[in-house]
Amino acid sequence: MTTTPRRGQLVRDIRTTCRRRNLAMTTERLYLNWIKRFIRFNQTKHPMAMGAAEVAGYLDHLATKRHVAASTQNQAFNALVFLYRDVLGTNLTELDDFVRARKPKRLPVVLSRQEVRLVLSFMKGTTGLAARLLYGAGLRVSEALTLRVKDIDFEYGIVNLQAAKGQKDRVTVLPDLLKTPLSTHLGRVKGIHNEDIEAGYGHVPLPYAYDRKSTTAATDWAWQYVFPSRRLTINTSTGETARHHIANSTVQKAFKSALKNAGIPKKASCHTLRHSFATHLLETGSDIRTVQELLGHKDLRTTMIYTHVLNRGISVRSPLD
Repeated sequence: MTTTPRRGQLVRDIRTTCRRRNLAMTTERLYLNWIKRFIRFNQTKHPMAMGAAEVAGYLDHLATKRHVAASTQNQAFNALVFLYRDVLGTNLTELDDFVRARKPKRLPVVLSRQEVRLVLSFMKGTTGLAARLLYGAGLRVSEALTLRVKDIDFEYGIVNLQAAKGQKDRVTVLPDLLKTPLSTHLGRVKGIHNEDIEAGYGHVPLPYAYDRKSTTAATDWAWQYVFPSRRLTINTSTGETARHHIANSTVQKAFKSALKNAGIPKKASCHTLRHSFATHLLETGSDIRTVQELLGHKDLRTTMIYTHVLNRGISVRSPLD
């Protein structure tokens, strides 16, 4: 007779599997969130007591009752396939025939150079510096905020991104205009770090259990976040008091406020700055392969979407004019 594992053990198994597979922390949180929703939808039954019918029923509910976007439905699908296949070791072959929601093909929103300048003029301080790095280096918000001091190379004018989306490393450009503000910012950050060290803190979370390889890395200046939080928090995995990086939402809120103050009616977000980076490079004649490398796109077709954005500026003259 087999017994159903406790839910606390299930959560630990999910986290362990995510980390063995080197999944990003954001992916781990996303999967956990969808799995918890799935369990609650099915009256808190343990997943081992359910199967393909319950998974399909939940996905249908998301599509027909909740009317979620195709990308959201596919997120839930991926999380539940991961749960059964990778965590519980059960391959739900019945789901092979499940029709996944098709994501509509939409062109990304792009700001003009003037609009970027206007929005950024309303962003000051740390969030303003982070936003300028998003546009100037073509970074995702999570990539910018998880940068470590060692990732900024002022001499070569590059930003080193390690284990970015898809666990890929890449190098992108560090704007000359940001070298002085970044250097000044890091001077202030180092002062905060020194104060933390003196107070018995100064530890920072490290990737891939690097703290077991080096007992001093967690307090080394090189490993500190470029954009640290104002508050100290307790690291749940080690129990140590640490200074994490600022939250994504902090920069997103500042950008939304700046967009409103600039009077720009476009439906833009921080990620729009990355789209604008790519489009403006192509506008000025940069090679699409180079842009692909800077963005970290695996498939050139993903980068090609920005050529469609460029073509949106139609050269045909309207008969009304």
